[in-house]
Amino acid sequence: MAGPGDIFADDFAFEPYWWMAAPRPDDAPGNVPGAADVVIVGSGYTGLSAALTLARAGRDVVVLEAGAAGHGASTRNAGFVGKTLKHSFSHLLETKGEAYAVGVYREMQEAFDCVTGVIEREQITCHYRQCGRYMAANSPAHYEIMARELELKTKYLGDESEMVSRADQHRSLGSDIYHGGAIVPGVGGLHPGLYQSGLLERVRRSGAQVLDHTPLTAFRRDGDSFEAVTPRGTIRTRDLIIATNGYTRGATPWLQRRVVPFRGLMIATEELPEKKLNQILPQDRTTHDFNNNLIYLRRAPDSPRLLFGGRTGFMSDDGRKIARLLHERMTRVLPDMQHVRISRAWNGFGAGTFDLYPHLGNHDGVHYALGYCFAGVPMGTYLGHKMALRVLEKKEAKTIFADRPFPAKWWYRGTPWFLPFVTANYDRLDARGR
Repeated sequence: MAGPGDIFADDFAFEPYWWMAAPRPDDAPGNVPGAADVVIVGSGYTGLSAALTLARAGRDVVVLEAGAAGHGASTRNAGFVGKTLKHSFSHLLETKGEAYAVGVYREMQEAFDCVTGVIEREQITCHYRQCGRYMAANSPAHYEIMARELELKTKYLGDESEMVSRADQHRSLGSDIYHGGAIVPGVGGLHPGLYQSGLLERVRRSGAQVLDHTPLTAFRRDGDSFEAVTPRGTIRTRDLIIATNGYTRGATPWLQRRVVPFRGLMIATEELPEKKLNQILPQDRTTHDFNNNLIYLRRAPDSPRLLFGGRTGFMSDDGRKIARLLHERMTRVLPDMQHVRISRAWNGFGAGTFDLYPHLGNHDGVHYALGYCFAGVPMGTYLGHKMALRVLEKKEAKTIFADRPFPAKWWYRGTPWFLPFVTANYDRLDARGR
């Protein structure tokens, strides 16, 4: 345990906690082939899900990765596996009608089931568990909004949930700052590092090449095929897939203008007594509050630690500064954690879109799936698979998220200079809501 000014454990590192059990591969990149059936850019959930489907269908697949495989958000996120979007069900019901709202949220269930199916079918050991989720209300008004949303989801979707009063919330979360909340069973959590590593191993075993430290720097259309250019060589391919999400850069400027990378921040505590963890999260559910700029926490699935995240959009790569910010926020929610030390701090880029929808489509012959808006584990897995089915021209490729208009802004060229202002506005709205 730490003194008032000492929050750093002896082994503190600015590195994802998930890399302790699933370190990033340090293999020398293989030779760049001159040709392939499909080139996929990005080795996160989306790229590997697409690669697995395509390789199993007999396609010659090459996956390009700018860093070590899985270096990006797929091994940096919180590992929540849910079935919601930034657009609430009630909002879609009111603005788009019953058929559309139900269609979107039925597919969110399919995305959730896709993750479960991949883990079971591929026998990936990643501490996956349908632990349920606790959503904490920041005010009585939030509690009523939450109750109405879940009531509508029960009516139209058959989803189960349970409202928890403020007097009873300690059976779900050991904090006094919230005004009750809701238990949502049937959703889950996993170890994102081990999930990505498991996918990577299955992809390679299926015959696909994954080339670390081989970024796409440019591509050229040449008739019915493409030339994918890397610093280590050029690959001619019939199909090119972009699966870079929050790491979409200048090689694909059309997409770069349409996705907004944002940092998510997380910390992992030192190992804690089981009694303390049971006081914080008695039912071991994944947990978040109802803020716009939300706070989220869970127990580590493979050690007695608390994992805590928040301050989305905060622009910093200073590990100790991130740790101090999140430690302060953690102790605001859980005052008894004041003297607990931090072992790991990290960040990673997710991606939002201007319409707050995920997008799958084809632009000038280039396939893409990205912009998951906080639903990266289920949507990356699901839309990667759907994108592969589109390449294979299968009727099962149909999805409500495909070929939507993909908005850009004339004033945005890929650098999210406006995020601090958005974050400040979210914090203002959250403070007013409390």
